[in-house]
Amino acid sequence: MIIKHLKNKLRVVSGIKHFFLFAKAVFGALILLRGLFPNAFADEVVADPHRFDDAIAAFEAADKASMPEHGKVLFLGSSSIRRWDTARAFPEIDSINRGFGGSQTSDCIYFFDRIVSPYKPKVIVLYEGDNDIGAGKSTEQVVKDFETFANQVRVKLPGTKVVYIPIKPSIKRASLWNKMETVNQEVQTLAANSKALYYADIATPMLATGSPPDESLFAKDGLHLSDKGNALWASVIGPVIEEALEE
Repeated sequence: MIIKHLKNKLRVVSGIKHFFLFAKAVFGALILLRGLFPNAFADEVVADPHRFDDAIAAFEAADKASMPEHGKVLFLGSSSIRRWDTARAFPEIDSINRGFGGSQTSDCIYFFDRIVSPYKPKVIVLYEGDNDIGAGKSTEQVVKDFETFANQVRVKLPGTKVVYIPIKPSIKRASLWNKMETVNQEVQTLAANSKALYYADIATPMLATGSPPDESLFAKDGLHLSDKGNALWASVIGPVIEEALEE
């Protein structure tokens, strides 16, 4: 009986030893993989969409008072859209502006059913990604979020086109330009392979005088656009919107 008990105890000890050796090997492998593929293990940066509850409620209140007709062009995105008088910039286009400053692509995804779907727009002009990169999101996460947004449009608004305004080079975020440019290139490739996506390249003319862009294109903060900057954007984006409306 005693010998049998000792044998069972040895089996248990041996099993525990093998378990820890196995766990050690797995942990080592994970450390190795993390070193080889850091992006695959990177934690996603999460932005709380509820910081915009008041802004979205204000849009809904405006819609309740006077709901825009379906089939318009919807300008959507962060403060570069919110601060821009898009109706004045594009007087020949029936449009709606739903810019909310500080927003990220994930916010447009979260509030899609409240500030995108109800308008059934013919074209969505989107500017996001600037604050995403500024908040520390990876290029992979920003592109993934854009793909999620584009898929929402495809599923919930079939026939609606998306005009993507690439992340702008700026003075304030010059150190982040390489990451921003990577996102732009990825989305440009997506647009080249989709009949529903359009790429309005505002970045190239903004960099005509070098990087960072000329300060005359910006407000004093070096981030938001001046009237000259907005005029440059309009000259590039207008023809792309017209193309999207015609096809």
